[in-house]
Amino acid sequence: MSSDQTKTAILTAAEMLWAERSFGEVTMRDIVSAAGVNLAAVNYHFGSKDELLAELFISRTTVLNRERFAELKAAELEGGGRPSVEAILRALVGPPLRWCLSPDLQRSAAARFMTRASVETVPPIKKIVDKEFRHLQRFATALRLALPHRDEVDIYWGLHFALAMIRQTVTDSERLKKLSGGLCDLNDVDDIIRRIVSTAKDALVGGADAATPLVRASGFRKS
Repeated sequence: MSSDQTKTAILTAAEMLWAERSFGEVTMRDIVSAAGVNLAAVNYHFGSKDELLAELFISRTTVLNRERFAELKAAELEGGGRPSVEAILRALVGPPLRWCLSPDLQRSAAARFMTRASVETVPPIKKIVDKEFRHLQRFATALRLALPHRDEVDIYWGLHFALAMIRQTVTDSERLKKLSGGLCDLNDVDDIIRRIVSTAKDALVGGADAATPLVRASGFRKS
């Protein structure tokens, strides 16, 4: 194999293994065997298992964020440069939930890998998540334009809560299914997206008084 083919084979094998088993359980020996290469090839291209995991995660999140940006750009064009809060949130929420929960996608190695990355907080991924947040700034900027009277701090809290709802829905979907006795349909991804967008929008807009900061709208006031 060429150098590029070898690297692709390693990434593909690692993703398939991590889609099935925890990050800690999969060894370098497992990856080498599945990829049909030797350990020296993995060390040459990636240096370590952590670096391999980090590169794979970055490659998948890059694709995911391209989908988000494409939807955000379409919303901006439709809104004349100022998309609605709902459209912004839909661009943020839709792609990751479709990746991880859509019946036609969730069986893919990429989707299962991304789901595991949401569930397992391992240092290589946490380091990237804590450091790479520039893509989220685009959504914060769009929300500030859509909500010019909102305090900036409320925009960031609202964005944070929307991201938390995405993660919680992906990681604890089975618990929700059991808790609701099957009432919550986790196969209806469009409905899940609609519900999260609606809840996040209500929090950001702040009900009837959009100028009221979220912390005061919740009933808590500074002493």
